[in-house]
Amino acid sequence: MLCVTATVNLKEGKRDAYLAELRKIIPDVRKEKGNIEYAPYVDFASGFPVQPPLRPDTVVIVEKWESIDALKNHMVAPHMGPYRKATKEIVQSMQVQVLSPV
Repeated sequence: MLCVTATVNLKEGKRDAYLAELRKIIPDVRKEKGNIEYAPYVDFASGFPVQPPLRPDTVVIVEKWESIDALKNHMVAPHMGPYRKATKEIVQSMQVQVLSPV
């Protein structure tokens, strides 16, 4: 199993617009072979002193996949193209971290 965190940094004030587009593909992603979990998260004000400043224009997608092949197939799934096109102008940058359990 692999865990993926995709940190999506958005143009200022575009979080709701981005989430609206992301929510359109979530049902399709969850049906993909090998998908275990796929869910968006935003920063939560925990009050912990070690937490960095909140990022109002950032969404973190937490994903779990059965294998690297399942993840690679997800990257080229038919619904991902329209999603990328719809969010191209509001995504400033994205970082993807692929993790394995120990």
